[in-house]
Amino acid sequence: MRSIINSTYITLDGVIQDPQKWPSLGSFTDDGGQVQGALLEQCEAVLMGRHTYDGFAPVWSARSGDPFSDRMNALPKYVVSTTLTDPTWNNTTVIDSDPVGAARELKEQPGGDIVQYGFGQVSHALLAAGLIDELRLWVHPFLTGGEGLMHRTGSSGRFEFVDSTTLDSGIVILNYRAVR
Repeated sequence: MRSIINSTYITLDGVIQDPQKWPSLGSFTDDGGQVQGALLEQCEAVLMGRHTYDGFAPVWSARSGDPFSDRMNALPKYVVSTTLTDPTWNNTTVIDSDPVGAARELKEQPGGDIVQYGFGQVSHALLAAGLIDELRLWVHPFLTGGEGLMHRTGSSGRFEFVDSTTLDSGIVILNYRAVR
């Protein structure tokens, strides 16, 4: 069975929104790119919510000619949305109902793992259903002063520490696996 791996950028105070505005992304180094590239290579599908799609699609669809961009654009992408009807990013399928059931079906298909970017309603639903197999939290070493979004009633579960990677920029990637 395929695994769903959530990969999320988060600040020390738990903020996840607008990472493109964070100061640490300006100092993203080759080692971070290598870790992201390795994750993308092991995965054969991308799962995301509408907000993440709206942020990713215009950026990635405009890029090509490097292995990471070419891989991202070639992979099948699944977007949970009740309002997106005509996605412009190639290889995109809209899941307009029952995201939990759709995620279960994706996990049961043969092939490599599924990466899920962002941490919003889709992630909380998948966590509640026990469908996220790994969390890879890219902890960025600063506080934004905003309200953290990782906590929500009903989104809980036990995870065991698997591994950590410290990047030259000070970002720490924490990898946790669901305890069943």
